[in-house]
Order: sequence, then C-alpha cells, then structure tokens
Amino acid sequence: MAFGLLTARAANAAAKPADPALVAHGEYLARAGDCIACHTTQGGKPFAGGLKFDTPIGAIYSTNITPDAGSGIGKWSYDDFARAVRQGVRPNGDTLYPAMPYPSYARLSDDDMKALYAYFMHGVGPVQAQNRAVDIPWPLSMRWPLGAWRVLFAPKVQAFDGSHYNDAIVARGAYLVQGLGHCGACHTPRARTMQELALTDLEGDDFLAGGAPIDGWVPSSLRGNPRTGLGNWSEDDIVQFLKSGRNLHTAAFGGMTDVVQHSMQHMNDPDLLAIARYLKTLPSSDPKETAYAYDPAAAHKLQNGDASARGAAVYRDNCMACHRSDGRGYTRVFPALGGNPVVQGKDPTSLIHVLLAGSALEGTKSSPSSFTMPPFGWRLSDQDVADVATFVRVNWGNTAAPVSADDVAKIRKMAAVNASGLPPGASLKH
Repeated sequence: MAFGLLTARAANAAAKPADPALVAHGEYLARAGDCIACHTTQGGKPFAGGLKFDTPIGAIYSTNITPDAGSGIGKWSYDDFARAVRQGVRPNGDTLYPAMPYPSYARLSDDDMKALYAYFMHGVGPVQAQNRAVDIPWPLSMRWPLGAWRVLFAPKVQAFDGSHYNDAIVARGAYLVQGLGHCGACHTPRARTMQELALTDLEGDDFLAGGAPIDGWVPSSLRGNPRTGLGNWSEDDIVQFLKSGRNLHTAAFGGMTDVVQHSMQHMNDPDLLAIARYLKTLPSSDPKETAYAYDPAAAHKLQNGDASARGAAVYRDNCMACHRSDGRGYTRVFPALGGNPVVQGKDPTSLIHVLLAGSALEGTKSSPSSFTMPPFGWRLSDQDVADVATFVRVNWGNTAAPVSADDVAKIRKMAAVNASGLPPGASLKH
C-alpha cells in the first residue's frame, strides 16, 4: 500500500504543470550531457532506449527514459530520478551498469537535477517500449556485484566545489567536463576493475589522458600533450572543434561525431569557452613528449615526383588530392595530417580504422557542409594500409611509431568494410 501511495505521489507530481523555463533549461542540460546518443537506438524514438553496448562479459542495452508510465520513467519521483542519475541505483534498489556514467553525474547540482527531471517528465514525449534484458550469461548477470563496485568506486553525491579554481570561467568548465559532459568516461584510462583512474584533475594526471579503444576508435588525450593532446591547440581551436567537429588540426571521427551532432553544437558560446579554458589548464600527462615542429622534407620529395619512401606511393595515389603533398589538408574541410594528435597517437587504431572504413562528418549549425572520407579497406591490402599509415605517422614533423600489416589485420576484423567504396550508411544517391 505504501508503494502505491508513493507511485500516486510521483504521478501527481509529474502531472503538475511545469515551469517552461525550467523545462527549457533541462533540455539544454540533456543536450550538454548527450543523453539522446546513448538512449536512442538507430531508427528508434528519442530516449526510448534499446541501444546496444558490447562489454567484455556480454551485451547490455540502454533503457527507456521517456515518461511512459508502463515502460519508461513516468512513475518515478524526483528522488527516484536523482538517485538513479547521481548514484546509479534504480527505484527497486538494483545498481545500474556503469555504462551509465553516474560516477561523473554525482557532482551535478540539485538545481540542474530538478531541471533535467522537469524536461524528461514534461518536455519528452512518452514512448511505450519495453527495456531489453541484458545478453550476459548467469552468474555474470547477477546485479549484486555491481552494488559492490558502486560502493568501492563511485563517489558520494556532493556539491561541486569550484573553489579549487581561481577563475569562475575555468570552474564552470570543470563542472561541465567532470560532470554533465562526463568526458572522462571515454577519455580517461581505466583500471582492470573498470573504474576511471581519476574522476577530476585533482586526482592526478591520468584524468583525460586518453582512453582505451571503444568500437574500434581510441579517445585521444584532452590534456596539454604537445603532440598527442591539446597542447598545440588554442582555446578558439577547441571551441571550433566542439561547435563544428573540425578545426585547423583535425576532424571528428567515431563516437565524437555523435557528441558534436547531438550535444556540443547546441551549447552556448560561454559554456564552450569555459570547457576550452578549463582543458587548457591541464598539463601534459607525458613530460617527455616533445613539441611539434613542421618538417617540409616529405612535401618537397612528393612535389618533385619522389615517392620512394615507404607508403609514399600509396599516399600519392589515394590521399594527396585531399590532404595535399604538404600534409596540411584544407582548413576545416580535409584535416591536416602533420601535427594531428590522432595521427601521432601511441595507439594507431583510429588511424587504421578510418583508412579501412572511412568516416562521414555531418554538417552543423555553424558549419553546414558535410564531408566524407571514403573507405580504402575494400581495395587496399593490409600491407598497403600499414605502409600509408606509417608514412603519415613519420612525416611532416610527425614522430609516431610505424604500423604493421598485423596491426591492420586486427582492426579489419572489427571495422565495417564493404565492397562499395562508401563508408557505412553512405549512399550514391544525392
């Protein structure tokens, strides 16, 4: 009977008219948190769940967070909602899988939580869609170990303390990056027990130092590493990348394209500046990493018809038209390869993946043009891809390690490579 009363109270609270300004603020926060990317499956209704996440022990699926009373969160009270988002605990007491980044959300303010609740209860349309059971075999599917993990590794809910930062703009950026943006969920390395090695910059240089491969893409360092991070980027470079997915140095790929599309391009300029200014306060995680300096030697050889270096001929025949002989590409159209953090990363997975499967960058509000890099895996051998990847990693001032054919073969097994010469989802129709 008590449960029935609680359910009725939650339903009554959700039925009350909501402040339009609060709902609008909640929508902004939901975009900043990129909630739609994880809680919407391809072709599905927004926030209705069903997106598959492959884990080492089996697949899990995102849940329906629309206000549908039967299959969504329509019966949840504000306290239910806040406990799930910030503590990772369902109304029935089950612990959520940490694919839900509640360790980051633990520092969200009460005001922001109330705005998010108002949006999901009053600004999102209800969708009847039952949640899918996990594809994890018993006994690994038992929930109690997740509770133990939460107790050991998830932080307690407490108000964000901006006093550690002597600049209000930097403090705002820290709040967004560490909390709602949950950037560390991808860009921070994890321990064998799968917790992030640091949840804030106050916990050490592991924070945002680059993550493990996710779906065949490697999240790069967001720290001040001069070659493999943001050390060579200005605040404006970071803002432009977040708004458009492209800048002087690189272009978005993999999961970051969804972040730009669904989240960052919709944020206001003061918040984007705050994120950029905060990231620029983070020192390099590798003090031995040297500064990048452009070297024109490879450009001179290519311009003089010398393609004798390993991978040079493959580059000339397949890449040079867009990325140019000098490796500098065309600003905000085709990304530069010289000095590109992704190209110079210690793990070449992302570079190999984009060579094999291609990538599509959709237009944004600030940069409406769309650009596609075609896949080359359908016609280049593993050795060809290894050679051209090595060529771009060791020229124009880049100093990364070479790539082997075995490296390429491993990624080819994961990457979606088709015979059409188009990246997944692309079409010859206009």
